[in-house]
Amino acid sequence: MLSAPRGGEPASGLLYLHGFNSGLGSPKLRLMVRACEVLGLACAAPQLPHRPEAALALAEEALPALGPRPLLVGSSLGGFLASCLAERHGLAAVLINPALRPAALMADWIGERFVNEYTGEAFRLTAAHREALSAMTPERLSPERYLLLLGTADEALDCREAFAAYRGAATLLHPGGDHAFTALADYLPAILAWGGHRLTPETARRIAEQEALDWPGQTPLE
Repeated sequence: MLSAPRGGEPASGLLYLHGFNSGLGSPKLRLMVRACEVLGLACAAPQLPHRPEAALALAEEALPALGPRPLLVGSSLGGFLASCLAERHGLAAVLINPALRPAALMADWIGERFVNEYTGEAFRLTAAHREALSAMTPERLSPERYLLLLGTADEALDCREAFAAYRGAATLLHPGGDHAFTALADYLPAILAWGGHRLTPETARRIAEQEALDWPGQTPLE
């Protein structure tokens, strides 16, 4: 499962970007932070604002503190943002069920009201959200930068589209995996290996077990 660290200089830090309308309490975010703590790896996982241009700016501001070679990890819309930064700065990235064309995806949601479960913020999607996402979309993708983690039963996005868009990228398919990618703990070694770090499967299991004890009954979100 691509668990051997990649060659070259290891990542100097890790930036995790959560998905749309998610936040700091996300189970996937907490797992990544715990894994970085175990490895002693600098980690940033900001609470992203709902406006895409502001989210990208905040994510970019976190990069200098993570050293010269941060690994980007993003889920869903966070995967889109990670792609934007990877192409802009020439960085490696791990994308978990990434949103490919979020401007088109959100077109049907314009005018809809959302409440962020983690921050309590209420907002409406507007045409400005769609226009910002369209303007941010990279003109091209460099597949060698990416590791894709795709759930084959993603109820929100078609994994075949991501596979085609990032054709040539290293890819791990999780059979029956949903959009929340609830099996993330099993893939922590592969994620960190993409950044040149070694996390054993046994350590990943202990991280997941501790997370379950600390947050019993938590439903994985973005």
